[in-house]
Amino acid sequence: MTDKELIAECSQIIYDGFIRYNNFFHRITRRARTRFEQRDWKGHQQDIVDRVDLYEKSVRRIVLNLRNILKGRVKDRELWHQVRSYFGDRLNEVPDSDFIKTFFNSTTRRIFDTHGIDDQIEFIANDPAGDIQLIMGLNIRRYPYWLSLQKIFETILDDFSFRVPYNGLTKNAKKIADYIKQHSQHNLDKDFEFIRFEFIDSFFYQAARAYLVGKLILNEGEMPIVIAFKNEVKGIEVDAVFLTENEISIIFGYTRSYYFADPNSVIGAVHFLKSILPKKPIDELYTVLGRLRQGKTERHRTFDRHLNNTHDRFIHAEGDTGLVMIVFTLPSYNLVFKVIRDKFGYPKTITRKEVIEKYKLVSKHDRAGRLIDTQEFLNLEFPLMRFSRELRNELLEHASETVSKQGNMLLLNRVYVERRVRPLNLYINEVSEEDAIFAVIDYGQAIKDLAKTNIFTGDLLLKNFGVTPHKRVIFYDYDEVSLVTDCNFRDIPEADDYEDEMLADTWYYVSENDIFPEEFMRFLSMNDTLKEAFLKQHQDLLTAEYWREVQQQHKRGDVSLVVPYSSASMGAILSLQSPVQN
Repeated sequence: MTDKELIAECSQIIYDGFIRYNNFFHRITRRARTRFEQRDWKGHQQDIVDRVDLYEKSVRRIVLNLRNILKGRVKDRELWHQVRSYFGDRLNEVPDSDFIKTFFNSTTRRIFDTHGIDDQIEFIANDPAGDIQLIMGLNIRRYPYWLSLQKIFETILDDFSFRVPYNGLTKNAKKIADYIKQHSQHNLDKDFEFIRFEFIDSFFYQAARAYLVGKLILNEGEMPIVIAFKNEVKGIEVDAVFLTENEISIIFGYTRSYYFADPNSVIGAVHFLKSILPKKPIDELYTVLGRLRQGKTERHRTFDRHLNNTHDRFIHAEGDTGLVMIVFTLPSYNLVFKVIRDKFGYPKTITRKEVIEKYKLVSKHDRAGRLIDTQEFLNLEFPLMRFSRELRNELLEHASETVSKQGNMLLLNRVYVERRVRPLNLYINEVSEEDAIFAVIDYGQAIKDLAKTNIFTGDLLLKNFGVTPHKRVIFYDYDEVSLVTDCNFRDIPEADDYEDEMLADTWYYVSENDIFPEEFMRFLSMNDTLKEAFLKQHQDLLTAEYWREVQQQHKRGDVSLVVPYSSASMGAILSLQSPVQN
């Protein structure tokens, strides 16, 4: 082939590869409606795994194809520079073209093992003007208000119907109307007036709930509205209504599993969500909609801009020194970076490969609002001068398999990036006793919520848990995470005699997967008041019987899903029947 034909061939292979990936992505996403209607929660969880794996499999397939075609020219930079230009020229005004460009970048980065950013063969930034057109093109259903909230929601529920009937359309419309009236009377000025309601023309599915996302347009200003639906034996019911940014922020939080939603414009949906959640970073909104690679791209772009406009240095993150990870942060930005050490401190026996697999496990699992979303970046480069001397020396000396000095840059071959939260062991010593008690009780609930989704955290030390700005306790140290069903929960055997009890080591045999819940007490490094509050609520966590029962539930195929709200704290208008109250 001539160069022109070769450039066109490569471009078409990448474009066709993206279209194939995107079609599969949409196919899996659209299954969420059927999963919800058939109450197929196990199928939904498998779809989470399949959709996360899809991108990497697709890129790998395209790279293999290109290597076969280009052979010795597969790393011809001038050729790839022309491919990028040719490819980009054909994406002008194509809806959601940023996703296609990100797919292109993923392909070239895999071929060239790119370090940092290569602006000769990668697309660097999106076109804001194009984004505005896509935002304007998002399909929105609008409902003018004619003095009856119940009637308007009868219409809305009828428009947004399922193949399973509502358990009383009028009854559910009245529940929504009553809650909005109650909220408005207590929180809006007396002269407020409803103008219309607007909803994205797509349900958002997550775990056992379906959500409608929209806005209330008022005579002065607007407010968000999200309606949660559940599918019970008697039919679809409205489970909760949310009308505040704080409530909705938790529902779309970075500790939740990714949503399954199919709006006509993903960029439009992201910016609609941004308009009702202005404090949410754009990258997190892409990620929460399941567009993980686009979320990574946006996070990198945003952080890179911040880095270029600030002068503070990377330093060690606050909290206890990790035995497996070196954790650092930029004080002016709300992220932490985690790099795997060359050697792990005692008593860690896990391998580097196993740590990487643990993080992959979490990325595909139902996080139940308790596992922080962690993104794996390869070959990141940062200016060497932006690191404190202590941090730079430790990275080069104790993480040399991952970190290297490249001229005036520091190259990180693999780094995990996540939102910064306050370590629980620090938090309980900084806040009031009331807040500290609330935190340790929620710490126990976090362990139970994760157990319901078949996750055992392994290391229960408070330093491995954090507190979000919403005062929710989450887990973020994944090197000892395992499935509950892979553990062997045992009672500590009674000693044969006093001499056995006085031995420094255990007098009974312990195999690799044995867990003794009675020993969890030694992880509870808290004062007597906090310990008493914890045990009052969560004494059962310290019994093997509790864990074996949870284990049996999973082995029987029982699925206990955790929703991101409770009737007490999140404005639910019906009493939740979920097995766990968050």
